[in-house]
Amino acid sequence: MIAVLFRPLERGQVLFVFLVLSALLSAILIVVLMPLLRRYALARPNARSSHRIPTPQGGGIAVIAATCLPIMIMLLLSEPDFKYAWESGHGLRFLWLTFAATIGLAIVGAVDDIRPLPVLPRLLLQLLAVMAIAASARGGNFLPLPDWIAVIVVYLAGLWFVNLVNFMDGLDCITIAEMVPITAFVAILGWFGFIPLSAALVAAALCGALLGFAPFNRPVAKLFLGDVGSLPIGLLVGWMLLQLAGTGAVVAAILLPLYHLMDATITLLRRLARGEKVWEAHRSHFYQQATNNGFTALSVSAHVFGLNLALAGLAAVTLLWPSWPVQAACLTLGVAIVAWLLSHFAKPRLQSPA
Repeated sequence: MIAVLFRPLERGQVLFVFLVLSALLSAILIVVLMPLLRRYALARPNARSSHRIPTPQGGGIAVIAATCLPIMIMLLLSEPDFKYAWESGHGLRFLWLTFAATIGLAIVGAVDDIRPLPVLPRLLLQLLAVMAIAASARGGNFLPLPDWIAVIVVYLAGLWFVNLVNFMDGLDCITIAEMVPITAFVAILGWFGFIPLSAALVAAALCGALLGFAPFNRPVAKLFLGDVGSLPIGLLVGWMLLQLAGTGAVVAAILLPLYHLMDATITLLRRLARGEKVWEAHRSHFYQQATNNGFTALSVSAHVFGLNLALAGLAAVTLLWPSWPVQAACLTLGVAIVAWLLSHFAKPRLQSPA
């Protein structure tokens, strides 16, 4: 199995198989789990919610299981090929550490869904997971900083990314609109050998698992991810982006999640400036303002999805033409179009006269 994955054509076929398999497994697990989630994991609406009726959460259990299980089974069945996989630089052994951190963070999220954890223990547990995936990501120091400072920056960036994905998972389908383009793009890069095979496998599986979850989360959502899903998804996608940055494609790794980065970071800075408790739930993200300003949940997610396709296109340009003027131009253009969408979301929509 593993040896087949090293040939580009067959590699693409296997990645597609993992995508389809994970999509089917995710949907089946959701159907099986739904009665339990309806009974024990209802998210009841409050003043900060985007939903109006009690809705089960915990769909992330199916998404994470459908992402990890097929790859773990493949690795177990391919044990004789591990030595070749290791020597070829594909780092498949490191997936065990990545999945252990992912499952551990999913457990933290599940506990937090049932009974919210205090801020400090929650952040410490998240940091441990980030440290584990940083250790499993291959590649040296890609930042123009001393090694020890670069490590701290990566840890803090990873911790912020895990939390911002959680913060941004507050509207039907928005996490799907953000993460499906990113994971699909990373899987395609793995198909053509731009990034380690390990990241491509996880990207294809996570993309499929999210697509399997999508019919249940489309507006009006019948199921939410919950912290059990959003936290480990943030961890896995952060790990993929770290793998991408480790190849030297730092600008591409920034461009792919740029909408989530800018919306969450600008919102955080504004709340800090107002003296608010930033760890408490709120409705001041730009995508939340959009729903207050007349955008439907489907419209917001469609805008985010379209923007992310454009950002993926810019990321592809930076990989094909890696000169610094092209990198700077693509990053500037990416920031500009994200800023335009944030501004668009912040303005009330013009209503047609009755």
